[in-house]
Amino acid sequence: MANQIVEIDVQKLFESGAHFGHRTSRWNPKMAKYIHSKKKGIHIIDLEKTADCLKSALDYIYDAISKGQSILLVGTKPQSRGIVQEVAQKTGMPYISKRWLGGTLTNWNTISSQIRKLKELESKIVSGAYNDKLNKLEIQRIQEKVDDLNDIYSGIKEMNGLPSIIFVVDAVNDHISINEANKLNIPIVAIVDTNADPTKVTYPIPANDDSLKSISLILSYLEATILSAKSKVKKTN
Repeated sequence: MANQIVEIDVQKLFESGAHFGHRTSRWNPKMAKYIHSKKKGIHIIDLEKTADCLKSALDYIYDAISKGQSILLVGTKPQSRGIVQEVAQKTGMPYISKRWLGGTLTNWNTISSQIRKLKELESKIVSGAYNDKLNKLEIQRIQEKVDDLNDIYSGIKEMNGLPSIIFVVDAVNDHISINEANKLNIPIVAIVDTNADPTKVTYPIPANDDSLKSISLILSYLEATILSAKSKVKKTN
């Protein structure tokens, strides 16, 4: 099933700086086929290949979401946190934007039990169940615990089971999430800069993963794709 909504604009990719890779000394040779040239010691990514890879990834995501599947957005670098959270919330998808907790996927049973505990504590605070049993200081401590748990789990609090796909903004920075997804055979879509290993990713998108403009543009395409696919699901139902 093709995604007819999003058209990849190579000029916009260029204007966002998506073609700027890392210094040539930091490259991963497995990225060679995606590199166009070198300029002043910097690898330049071939944006035609970026556009092709991005289209393939978005077509795959569109197909999955239109079948009612879910995608977990992962971006824990400071420059990507805000946009990852924003896109996830707009599309109703789970996300991790602060810190990847080891075992989030591979030890999901333990993680989900912690989330259930968080929801139970929240429910009791809201209902006033603690008011007659505990003093204000004790209730405050429970609230602090809830806040701490929310800081860790808020983005995946409503994730019912493992995601169908994970989307990773930086394949190097969030390599643990990629390793866990690979262990569980969960398809991975990820932005891969010139220092990354694209062979660990199901749908690599060669692009600058440090520039906020580059990240924001790619995530805007992702957002439009998810929303389009979800609207198709609603029309079908």
